[in-house]
Amino acid sequence: MVTSLSELNFDNRFTAELPGDPLDLNRPRQVHNAAFSRVQPAATAAPRLLAHSSEALTMLGLDPIVADSNEFLQVISGNATIDAMDPHAACYGGHQFGNWAGQLGDGRAITLGEIVTEAGERHMLQLKGAGPTPYSRTADGLAVLRSSVREFLCSEAMHHLGVPTTRALSLATTGDQVMRDMFYDGRPAFEPGAVVCRVAPSFIRFGSFEIARSREDLDLLRTLADHTITTHFPELGAPSPEVYTEWFAEIARRTADMIVQWQRVGFVHGVMNTDNMSIHGLTIDYGPYGWLEDYDPGWTPNTTDAQHKRYRFGAQPHIGQWNLTQLANAIYPLVENVDALQSALDVYITRFNEEWPTMMAAKLGLGTPNPELDQPLIGDLLDLLPKTEVDMTVFFRSLAEVAVSESESDPDDEALLEPLLGAYYDPALFSGDVRAETLAWLRRYRKRIADEGRPDMDRKKAMNTINPTYVLRNYLAQLAIDDAENGDPALVTELLDVLRNPYDEQPGRERFAEKRPDWARTRAGCSMLSCSS
Repeated sequence: MVTSLSELNFDNRFTAELPGDPLDLNRPRQVHNAAFSRVQPAATAAPRLLAHSSEALTMLGLDPIVADSNEFLQVISGNATIDAMDPHAACYGGHQFGNWAGQLGDGRAITLGEIVTEAGERHMLQLKGAGPTPYSRTADGLAVLRSSVREFLCSEAMHHLGVPTTRALSLATTGDQVMRDMFYDGRPAFEPGAVVCRVAPSFIRFGSFEIARSREDLDLLRTLADHTITTHFPELGAPSPEVYTEWFAEIARRTADMIVQWQRVGFVHGVMNTDNMSIHGLTIDYGPYGWLEDYDPGWTPNTTDAQHKRYRFGAQPHIGQWNLTQLANAIYPLVENVDALQSALDVYITRFNEEWPTMMAAKLGLGTPNPELDQPLIGDLLDLLPKTEVDMTVFFRSLAEVAVSESESDPDDEALLEPLLGAYYDPALFSGDVRAETLAWLRRYRKRIADEGRPDMDRKKAMNTINPTYVLRNYLAQLAIDDAENGDPALVTELLDVLRNPYDEQPGRERFAEKRPDWARTRAGCSMLSCSS
């Protein structure tokens, strides 16, 4: 392992192979015929490292002692760069809430450079909140502590949950004050500034191709596609119309897998615009996000989306397909074969329809698939859960406690329901028809498990590897933000540690697995969030 950032092997292939902005002018403007603009991070007043991911350090081939160095602090806060880096902001566009938005780009993110580890893995290091770029539009390019804590913790939480995601290397405060109108009510206020260093194989998005197509810049479109394939999908072979199609099918497959995992853990992205969709099938751009607490397929964490709920939990699979359709439209000039692209797009539907039932069966502890029995069992449960306020994470974790194979007789109603009662937000409302339907479903579930003959301990062990105890509930993130804004990052660090092992029981940390408290229903930052950051 290397002991200094300066020892990393930067090859910066993205900026070496793609056309850059010919203007050295860091002010908001339209950037044409270029994939990126070179720009330096803004200096910060008094940087302080609040937290870092030891796992991300290891992934980059860095010795853990690197995080203690002044070099590390200065680089990840934007105060210094290393000679081998090539800082830049990417140009891309996107569909936002279903409408074409034109040029967007890295308005508050600056990629420092691209490394190749000794293991041959490729990673980009990017600072989020590092200052203005030509893509900042009317904004300042900075980030505040609250959004940065959420991005840092969620990136790592998702990784440990087994959900494809970009990573977060570090979280630092800047010592600067940043003005934000958190509630969009005309009352902006100063907040502490912060920077997250995030890591991904690349930050190429669906919108990276859309912007080139929208401008009919087919040379840039082809150059970017060829770079992407040869660098990140070399197993597909040399670029050609057939390979472009195979590449799109692979993106579709990865996107389906990612969204299946979102559905598994109850994650709602909140801003599934095409500029927030990674061509690697990674969760990217943690803005207004959340986990389902009471199981409601119509819930979105984004106040901007509160009326139409385009990006609600239940719509995520459809939106994934819609976004892929926009990518297909963007790369059509490279393929010029509608049927081929449609077949590749169908890979998304096929993959999702294969993986989602398998995932749900695993959540229920069903060892041997039986679609004829399992599909109605799963469907009826998902119809039942929204009828009363029940915590998704707690419910599925508790379902493993329902005794089946070791009980010879049918338990009475109270005994059957007892393991699940802690999942309901108001047990008094869990009555009447909903209670009766739940009992009927549980008896069907017990029979399905008993007929399979799987011992309870085996089923519980399997279920507890797929149904987490700990997720980054918004109210927990907000409590960590509150403390960090008061100068105490201890809860950020503790949450990071808890979320490293989300499937394990952690004695003494049960409070992090509890349902959302009543006070968090309406408190700012604890349920829905705005895009302001």
